Amino acid sequence: MLKHFEDRLPASDATPGFELEQYITYRCVVGSRAYGLDTDDSDTDRRGIYLAPAELQWSLFGAPEQFEDNAAQSCFWELQKFLTMALKANPNILECLYSPLVENATPLGEELLAKRDCFLSQMIFQTFNGYAMSQFKKIEQDLRNHGEVRWKHAMHLLRLLFTGAATLRDGRVPVHVGAHRDRLLAVKRGEMPWSDVDDWRKELHADFESALVGTRLPERPNYEAANRFLIKTRREMANQERSEAAASLRSE
Repeated sequence: MLKHFEDRLPASDATPGFELEQYITYRCVVGSRAYGLDTDDSDTDRRGIYLAPAELQWSLFGAPEQFEDNAAQSCFWELQKFLTMALKANPNILECLYSPLVENATPLGEELLAKRDCFLSQMIFQTFNGYAMSQFKKIEQDLRNHGEVRWKHAMHLLRLLFTGAATLRDGRVPVHVGAHRDRLLAVKRGEMPWSDVDDWRKELHADFESALVGTRLPERPNYEAANRFLIKTRREMANQERSEAAASLRSE
């Protein structure tokens, strides 16, 4: 019955007045340009956050959690989805919050950036290091079975390791890794023997473990602060829509 209702409901009722651009609260550039690893043929990858209008959030349809445009190399997450992934120490999400290339940030976006350290915790070791270790095992398996290495992927895994270790030490995510540019790009081009890459990987793993032992970051992120922020923004959006509706009625 719900599917029947959804099929019959006009699109304007399903997504009332929703234009993504007007609800974007934060937009930044990520990827090689933010890392300081870009070359002449690098794409410009954009990521960001939008806050869904209350009417859409409350509807049977709910708000889309994500808008992705592969052609434009862009992806935007609804605020709640973004916060949930940030609390899980998702590397891609945390890098968004610390990107040096911010293109747009509304007051709400600025407020989130001011709170970004509440998402940093010792869970970073589990997500950054855990992902890198599992992917290096796959690279080694491909090397044994096919004699091939995805060098670009290996480069980014190395970057992920020292980014994670630095985050545990400094309490911020150092997205730009230009100091390691030449060595990382040599890996990307396949100019470094795999044995040297693997030795570097082992050094970075050991350094990551050392950073975990000495970190001042808490064991878990600040779930309470993130939840208060989400409730506050939802309430503000609802009040704004209520005020706009009342103003529209008065003008009629």
